[in-house]
Amino acid sequence: MKHALIHIVDDEKNIRRSFEIILRSTSYRVRSFESGESFLEALEDETPEVVFLDVLLPGINGIETLKQLKTIAPRTDVVMISGHANLSTAVEATRAGAYDFLEKPLQKEKILLTLQRLLERRSLESRYSTLQATLEEQYRIIGESPQIREVLRKIEKVAPTDSKVLITGESGVGKELVAYAIHQHSLRATAPFIKMNCAAIPEDLIESELFGNEKGAFTGAGEKREGKFMQAHTGTLFLDEVGDMSLRVQTKVLRVLQDGEFQRVGGKETLKTDVRVIAATNKNLAAMVQEGSFREDLYFRLNVLPVEVPPLRERQEDIVLLTRHFLQRYCQRNNRRVPELQEGVYPVLQNYAWPGNIRELQNLVERLVILAENQRITVQDLPGHLYQSDFPARQITPGSQTLAEVREAAERAYIEHCLESAGGNVSQAARLLGVERTNLHKKMKALGIA
Repeated sequence: MKHALIHIVDDEKNIRRSFEIILRSTSYRVRSFESGESFLEALEDETPEVVFLDVLLPGINGIETLKQLKTIAPRTDVVMISGHANLSTAVEATRAGAYDFLEKPLQKEKILLTLQRLLERRSLESRYSTLQATLEEQYRIIGESPQIREVLRKIEKVAPTDSKVLITGESGVGKELVAYAIHQHSLRATAPFIKMNCAAIPEDLIESELFGNEKGAFTGAGEKREGKFMQAHTGTLFLDEVGDMSLRVQTKVLRVLQDGEFQRVGGKETLKTDVRVIAATNKNLAAMVQEGSFREDLYFRLNVLPVEVPPLRERQEDIVLLTRHFLQRYCQRNNRRVPELQEGVYPVLQNYAWPGNIRELQNLVERLVILAENQRITVQDLPGHLYQSDFPARQITPGSQTLAEVREAAERAYIEHCLESAGGNVSQAARLLGVERTNLHKKMKALGIA
């Protein structure tokens, strides 16, 4: 963190001058103060990353200055300095939040080493905080519908346990989000969360991915490597699309779940691991058990705590929230202002079946953000298949809308679709609709169609 801002607070001018020469020669920005009062007042202008603070100061002393600093700028790190240090003062400073304590006379090497270590720690903490914020944003579960509230309630109940969880639901509903939420609210939250898509790994490599391999175990195995079970040790292993594992692999996974033991591919040593397994599938594992394509004992091992994630078409009231969330995300990523959505857009989105679920909606919003013109998204910007469903009324949760609301949304969507097909020509759209042009104008005005 070169160019970091460092403040020096010492009543001795020669000490302040020495710090300035040492730190500016290594590209740090430096400001000096002869009292705690002048330093605290300067915090209104800018906050330093690090402060070197003398214990004995005129007016308020260094310890009191430290305490006041921590209430104003708690993330600023402080290194106390003193020519009259004693153990009780050092302990008091540490309790008040000091990072380190240096004794005078100060040596250049000691100052720079202390500062380097402190700034490296700050950099790591900053990257970790950024990563955590990114993960929290990426894995947020958005929704207020009764269906998603039930999922959140189950997450709250199953997370604190160490039992295995089987998450079911169609492709794209957010099963990985649920798995990560369970991990984050478990006793293993600070340990690794390792994920593996069983359907994405070729059959001849999946054992190596899960259990690791010894050097030379197979062609291309140039070195020993750890598998997912060992990478997730003390944490959580998320096995997505677990229904795609072969019976051979299922047998080996079952052994790990039973005994916590396995061997690397090509190895003889028995290894132990402590992991919580969360599995997910979009298949009917119970039916696969009956067919003989999934082991019954593995199914019961995995299905201790079942969590079903509903498809998007069954949680229509969440579509607006999800759309707004993705709009914010992709506008931020593409450095764009959030566009205005035409009134008729949301009814079309809510009446669509979403066979690809949240993933399909997310991809659509990303595309709309990138292609939007004049900071406005209209029904004409939506792909035609969204309002060409065979029977959209079957996609609406009974009781979520009145018949009048459904009729109005359907009329608006269909009229806008015909206008799009007619290139905006009202007369041609009226012919497509089988109504008089004047009647179409009245209907468009009533529905708020521009």
